[in-house]
Amino acid sequence: MAHPAQRRWYPIAFAIALLVLLPLSVLLFSWHEVDRQIWAHLWQTQMLRLIGNTLVLVLGVGVGVVLLGVSLAWLTSLCEFPGRRWLDWALMLPFAIPAYVLAFVFVGLLDFAGPVQTLLRDWFGAGVRFPRVRSTGGVIIVLVLVFYPYVYLLARNAFLAQGKGLMEAARVLGLSPWQAFWRVALPMARPAIGAGLALAIMETLADFGAVSVFNFDTFTTAIYKTWYGFYSLTSATQLASLLLLAVMLVLYGERRARGAVRPVNERPRGKALYQLKGGQALAASTWCGLVFACGFVIPMLQLLVWFWQRGRFDLDERYAALILHTLYLGGMAALITVGAALLLAFARRLAPTRLMRSTVGLANLGYALPGSMLAVAIMLAFSYLDRELVIPLSSWLGGAGKPLLLGSLSALLLAYLIRFLAVAYGPLENSLARIRPSLPEASRSLGVGGIGLFFKVYLPLLVPGVLSAVLLVFVDVLKEMPATLLMRPFGWDTLSVRVFEMTSEGEWARAALPALTLVLVGLLPVIGLIRRSARRIG
Repeated sequence: MAHPAQRRWYPIAFAIALLVLLPLSVLLFSWHEVDRQIWAHLWQTQMLRLIGNTLVLVLGVGVGVVLLGVSLAWLTSLCEFPGRRWLDWALMLPFAIPAYVLAFVFVGLLDFAGPVQTLLRDWFGAGVRFPRVRSTGGVIIVLVLVFYPYVYLLARNAFLAQGKGLMEAARVLGLSPWQAFWRVALPMARPAIGAGLALAIMETLADFGAVSVFNFDTFTTAIYKTWYGFYSLTSATQLASLLLLAVMLVLYGERRARGAVRPVNERPRGKALYQLKGGQALAASTWCGLVFACGFVIPMLQLLVWFWQRGRFDLDERYAALILHTLYLGGMAALITVGAALLLAFARRLAPTRLMRSTVGLANLGYALPGSMLAVAIMLAFSYLDRELVIPLSSWLGGAGKPLLLGSLSALLLAYLIRFLAVAYGPLENSLARIRPSLPEASRSLGVGGIGLFFKVYLPLLVPGVLSAVLLVFVDVLKEMPATLLMRPFGWDTLSVRVFEMTSEGEWARAALPALTLVLVGLLPVIGLIRRSARRIG
């Protein structure tokens, strides 16, 4: 039975959880009316291809991020080789590049008219053949380079947390480094690897910008085309519900695969165990350096070249408006989302009941919902509210009788709130957990309670977590393309929308300016992750 003081937090937590249930309920109820003509057309012309493309993409990216992330994590955490110390943190930098940015850089560089193929034809003649860039393999490579840091960061921390004792014990038992990796380190790091893999797969399922650049049709592109091509919001919502089913299967599979394995809690090890020499050291440095170059250095250099060639001439009043719109949306979404996450964190701390834990867990499910799916669900819900409530009420009051919710900033901000609430909740929960209960108890004994307790005790100690949460949500909102593209009000173009417009027209150089801006802003939380990881190891 909850204490009366704890019950005060239930309405707040329930209200936030209901916001997440809104798109889920809309997706479920969307099947009450099916447009048979649209579904017959989709099934006859696209559905099998959409399912096949999505499965191939998920499988390819899943295998790629595991191979890349685990191998890099093993080398940088357990082996010593030239360049390890700076590659250890540099391999996290590709995390700052949005998938659609790396996609158009990849296509612009390697396409038939790009500089690489042009140079090869000049050197070896016009008959030289290069693999087609706009292919399944091309989009898989791009997404692997963007999403491998999920697996790399978590696997690296897991390997470091295993400590020196386990690997020394494996060596005493006669296991070689390779055998110790397969029999000891890898099985114990499986929960972390599985969590990183699940995040990468969910981001792959939700990706819209990269697959659009490659003209590679998946469920996310089908949702967009069904909405704007067939003008059927209901059919788009039904497609989104199938995408939600795939996301839920990924989450369920990750939890089942995790099984009973639990992370080890040994003393972290800061020094490498294996000293690589000769050819092994050269191979390790080359492999890590090649991934870093392909995932960060080459794309950044190409963006700078394009910016100097053409992008710098777009620095005008229109670009200033794009920046202002982007910063306004990011700032507003960050404040609203962090405020809601802070309420959830306090509700979880001050009312630690099973019902509250379940409610908070439900509220944090929004990060598993792709932006395209959130967009169609929220717009369908707001369309219904406009039609059944807002327009009749406005007409009754003598107003114009026009829809107010559909296509408004409030709909877009709600999508950001649902999508990134879990991103803000994590740092806040960790910061709140570090505050010992004795501190607020001592403050109450001194007569400080209520709102004064929050401002005088909690808030000063929560500042680092709040800043981290604001920064993470702000950058994620800036990079979010599907929800922004589908739900933005008329005239509210942002940097991500500008990138989509320029890349859809093949204007790679003109897309460099907004892309560079997004990457530079995205570096901020990545640097924060690197510094936090370094402090944890040290």
